[in-house]
Amino acid sequence: MIIKRNLLFFIDKEGNSETGYNSDGKLRLRIRFSSGKVDFNVGYRVDITKWSTETQRCKSGTTHGKKKIPALEINNEIQRLETLADAVFKMFEVNNHLPATQEYRNAFNKANKEELDTELPNEAKESQKILIDVFDEFVKESGVQNDWTDATYEKFAAAKNHLNDFDPTLTFESLTESKLTSYVNYLRDNRNMRNSTIGKQLGFLKWFLRWSKKKGYNNNIAFETFAPKLKTTQKKVIFLTWAEFTALRAYQIPETKRYLDRVRDVFLFQCFTGLRYSDVFNLRRSDVKENHIEVTTVKTADSLIIELNNHSKTILDKYKDVHFEHDKVLPVITNQKMNDYLKELAELAEINEPVRETYYRGNQRIDEVTPKYALLGTHAGRRTFICNALSLGIPAQVVMKWTGHSDYKAMKPYIDIADDIRANAMDKFNQL
Repeated sequence: MIIKRNLLFFIDKEGNSETGYNSDGKLRLRIRFSSGKVDFNVGYRVDITKWSTETQRCKSGTTHGKKKIPALEINNEIQRLETLADAVFKMFEVNNHLPATQEYRNAFNKANKEELDTELPNEAKESQKILIDVFDEFVKESGVQNDWTDATYEKFAAAKNHLNDFDPTLTFESLTESKLTSYVNYLRDNRNMRNSTIGKQLGFLKWFLRWSKKKGYNNNIAFETFAPKLKTTQKKVIFLTWAEFTALRAYQIPETKRYLDRVRDVFLFQCFTGLRYSDVFNLRRSDVKENHIEVTTVKTADSLIIELNNHSKTILDKYKDVHFEHDKVLPVITNQKMNDYLKELAELAEINEPVRETYYRGNQRIDEVTPKYALLGTHAGRRTFICNALSLGIPAQVVMKWTGHSDYKAMKPYIDIADDIRANAMDKFNQL
């Protein structure tokens, strides 16, 4: 079996036609074959005027980049990668197997790493350790030490995927300030992330790098001072006003959509107790006392006592004779499914006030207006409880006792909302 292929070394230009292109760019290898195309970063920056597109080599006698790397070194690396690419294809040809693009990428990266490892002295191999190779060890050790939840494991799995897609051969040594900046740009341009999300991804990466430094894998401290300016705005607190809450509660659910009834009950229970979805999901009959519930929260392991009011009691009484798996108190479905059904229910109940959200992607400010029902999720139940409890005049320290908030910083956005609600209510006297 012969696999037809085409190898192209090219400079990835940076900039655009309006602002102008940079005088140099990253040297990349693009391999096309019948399954598709695969791109690889060669690891050098090449001056555009010193590059020959015909020979796909740097012009003889030239130097490139800030370090003035000679053309001979870059051209030797190009030749090595050409030979390596053909060798990987021959491996698949011998086995009479046409690889998928990702399959070829993995085989190429593995062969490249093995080849480079044989060329490096032992003391250099540790500094050239691939980040992804030790990421699983970090997750395993840190997850056990910090008692991570499933959600945290999922976040770090996503962070690993982002790093792997950015550069599967990324080493600790190569993670300079410039490389970190490239990663930020990648998350913004290729992953279409908001600045706030990019900030979280950098937080995950720095956690991993601090651990790697402590373990002796990482001697590069560029990440410690890396602090890009990422414009952000305070996240909008999505909750139901009393009018919206009443409308949702009173809405007559059609017979064809009776599945929404249980979803509404669980959500209303959150609105009357302030419990997170995870804590409602784990609520057992043994946690329910005569006039209160006792829970140890999943997220923070706080032990809370939350008094029951007439409304929360009514919901519990509705299901007291219904048996649920694991002796659960309420018919709680998966978080994703409940979020979907909540949006459907709120749209039917006409919870459609336009909500404007502002966020930044790079320096670009983006304003989006969305009907409130499309923004509702299970966490809105907890927020609704907090905002309405404060607006009723219940002291913040009492609300914090119910919700488990440990300081006023986390409560401040809710307190500001409650103050606005009170101010608007006082304005009604001016209309008399």
